[in-house]
Amino acid sequence: MPLWGTTPGTKPKWLTADEKKEVFATSSGYVVEGGSTMTGCGNPDAQPEVLVAIGELAKTLGSALITQIELITPLAGGTFDKSDGGNISVRVRFNEQVDVTGTPNFVVNNITDAARHQTCPYASGTGTNELVFTKTLAGGSSDINDGDSLNVIADPLALNGGTIKDKTTAENATITSSLTIGTAAGGFTCVA
Repeated sequence: MPLWGTTPGTKPKWLTADEKKEVFATSSGYVVEGGSTMTGCGNPDAQPEVLVAIGELAKTLGSALITQIELITPLAGGTFDKSDGGNISVRVRFNEQVDVTGTPNFVVNNITDAARHQTCPYASGTGTNELVFTKTLAGGSSDINDGDSLNVIADPLALNGGTIKDKTTAENATITSSLTIGTAAGGFTCVA
């Protein structure tokens, strides 16, 4: 299978980095998310479309792995206005669908002051391959200061008494991530 892989963390090799964001493994093989721009459907509630049929692929891969982390726009590479407040949200993509129980956390690293790391609780995504973690800060919050610089580091997820399990095998998902995955998420700066 030279054009795609059946090893953990791999996806069809001919896809661009952006296209790989919308592809994950199921028992049918590699599928494209419902509503993907690749399918032309535009309906996020549509069934995933099989891209590469490989029977029982999700079982072959073992437990789900993190394949990408991204700060959700407008934060990625931008700023957070402390006076306005708002959401700090992060999307974590897995190579397979996962189920979540409890409230796992995602810690956004504050490079300026470790006492002001931002802990974003799980918000949505159970049953899919994309989990969203969000912290809402009120305008003028003391949780973040003007000039703080924040980014994503390796291994930012904590189960916090909850679970993240591979939907197919019910095994615990591997929630560790490399520094490369975190660095690719970029960072943002707080302004007043």
